[in-house]
Amino acid sequence: MKIKLLISLVLVLLFSQFSYAKKDASGDSNSVRGYTKKDGTYVAPHQRTNPNGTQRDNWSSKPNYNPYTGKEGKKEPQR
Repeated sequence: MKIKLLISLVLVLLFSQFSYAKKDASGDSNSVRGYTKKDGTYVAPHQRTNPNGTQRDNWSSKPNYNPYTGKEGKKEPQR
């Protein structure tokens, strides 16, 4: 039992050293690896905008759209 726990801990520490986000060549977005949430929900790999302190240029905000999916933004950006 202790061996399994130790191996699990080592694996968690090893994989936590890797970044989940990879910057896009354009610099405006990055790719996110798929991951599993604590509640067991799987989040598929996807693209996201880089954080910059504003919501006005996020793909999910009006009137923007996600260039990877073509979906229009629905959220009102905070002013």
